[in-house]
Amino acid sequence: MGRIRKVLVANRGEIAVRVMRTAKELGFKTVAVYSEADRSALHTRFADEAYCVGPAPSRESYLKQENILAAAKAAGADAIHPGYGFLSENASFVRACEAAGVTFVGPPASAMEAMGEKTKARSNMMKAGVPVVPGTTEPFKAVDEARAFAKTIGYPVMLKAAGGGGGKGMRRVDREEDLESAWRTARSEASSAFGNDAVYMEKFLDEPHHVEIQVFADTLGNCIHLNERECSAQRRNQKVVEETPSPILTPQMRAAMGEVAVRAAKAVGYVGAGTVEFLVDAKRNFYFLEMNTRLQVEHPVTEWVTGLDLVAWQFHVAQGGELPFTAPISPRGHAIEVRVYAEDPTTNFMPSPGRIEAIRVPAGPFVRDDSGVYPGYTVPNTYDPMISKLSVWAPTRAEALLRMRRALDEYLVQGITTNVRYLKRIIEHPAFARGDYDTGFLGREHATLLGTPKPELTQVAVLAAAVQAFQHDEALEAKVAPTGSTSSGPRRSRWAEQARPRAWGRS
Repeated sequence: MGRIRKVLVANRGEIAVRVMRTAKELGFKTVAVYSEADRSALHTRFADEAYCVGPAPSRESYLKQENILAAAKAAGADAIHPGYGFLSENASFVRACEAAGVTFVGPPASAMEAMGEKTKARSNMMKAGVPVVPGTTEPFKAVDEARAFAKTIGYPVMLKAAGGGGGKGMRRVDREEDLESAWRTARSEASSAFGNDAVYMEKFLDEPHHVEIQVFADTLGNCIHLNERECSAQRRNQKVVEETPSPILTPQMRAAMGEVAVRAAKAVGYVGAGTVEFLVDAKRNFYFLEMNTRLQVEHPVTEWVTGLDLVAWQFHVAQGGELPFTAPISPRGHAIEVRVYAEDPTTNFMPSPGRIEAIRVPAGPFVRDDSGVYPGYTVPNTYDPMISKLSVWAPTRAEALLRMRRALDEYLVQGITTNVRYLKRIIEHPAFARGDYDTGFLGREHATLLGTPKPELTQVAVLAAAVQAFQHDEALEAKVAPTGSTSSGPRRSRWAEQARPRAWGRS
C-alpha cells in the first residue's frame, strides 16, 4: 500500500470519466480500458492512455481479469479503481491485483466475500444481530429447492442474484407457476452481469421503502456513516431517482440505521466506500437487505449534502490514509439525482442506441451532470443504456424539486430517444412531490408517467369529445340557418350530411 501515481479505471462510461476527474485533480496519471465497441467512447479520450481489452461482449473484455491486469502492466499503473459493476465486487480480482502488486481501490477480498456474496452477508448480519428480511442464507442449487422454500414463506417472493446488485438478476414472483421462468431469467441475467449465476430468495414486502446508508472506513479501524439515500423510485428493481435526505426518515431513524450500518461494516473488517441497504416497512421497521461493496451509482447526492468527494476519500484510504472525520456529518440541504437513459419509455423502455446528433446538458447554480457521451458519439447496444446522471442541490426539498424540473427542461438530446420527459413527469407527480412514494410507485403510476391516460378515462374522454363536437355543430347550424326558412321536417345534422355516400367521380 504505497503512493498512487498512475491509476487504471476498470470501467466505462460516466463512472470512468467521473473517477478520472478526481484522479487528475489529485495529480495521478489515468489509464482507460475499452472494448472494441467503445473505441471512440468519452472515457478513452479523457484518459492519458487507453488500452483495448477485447471484443464488445463484457465477458470478453471488461470482465476479463487477465486482460485488465495486462493493460495495467503495460501502462505501468500502480492502482486500479473498479468503478461500479463489472469487477468491482469480485474478490478473486482483488486477490489478482494484490498478486500483481497493484493497489485495488476498494475493500479487501475478505470483506468483499463476507458482504459481496448476498447470502453470506445475510448470514453474517444475522450472527451480528442485525434484522434481515426473511429468506435464504444459501443460493439454491435447483429450481425445486426454490419452489419448496417459496411454499414455506409464501408468495410473493423475490429471486435475487447472490453475486451482485444494481437490479440485475432480480425477479418478483407472485405465483408458483411463474417461478421456473423467473428462475431461468434471473440466473441468466446474473451470469451475464456478474459472471455468477447463483440466486437466492427473500420474502417480498408490500409497499416498502428502499433506503441505503453510505458508510466509509479506513485501515486504522475508523468507520462512519454519511447519512442515507432514498432509492424507492424504481422500475424493474432498477433505481431511477434517488434523493437525500429521505422524506420518511426522522433524525432518530437516521441515527439508528447509521449505527446498524457501521456495525455491519465493522463486523467484516470493511475498508473504503460501501453502502448498507435496508427495506423499511409501513410501520418504519427496517431490515438489512444487502451491502454493496463498492461506490454507488447515486453517490453524487451524498457528495452534494456533505460537501465531500467520495472518490478522493477512496484514493486516500487506499493509500493508508486516515478518515478526516470520526463522527457522522449532518446533511446540509437536499439533493436529487435522476438517471438519464438512451431508451424509449413508450416502447416498454427499449434501449435506443444510435448516434447523438446534438446534446445540450443543463447548467447553472448547483446543477451537476455526470456524463459519458458527447455530440457525434454512437451509443452502443451492448451495454447498460445509461448515458448520464443529472443531480441538483438546494437548501430545501421543495427548491431541489423546482431546480430539477428546470434542469430537465434544459436537457436536449437529438438523434436518439431518452427518458428525460418520463423523468420530468416523476418529479412533477403530486405523490412524489409530497415524498409519498415506495418501491411500487413507478409501477402503479406507469400510465400517468408515460402521459397515457387509463383506458376507462380514455373512453370517457372520447365520448365527451363526441358530445361536445355534436353540440358545437348543432349550435353552428342554428346560427347560420336562413332567417324565415320554411323548410318542413327535421333539419339534417352536418354529421349526417357528411356521412352520406357520395356519387363516384364527385369531389
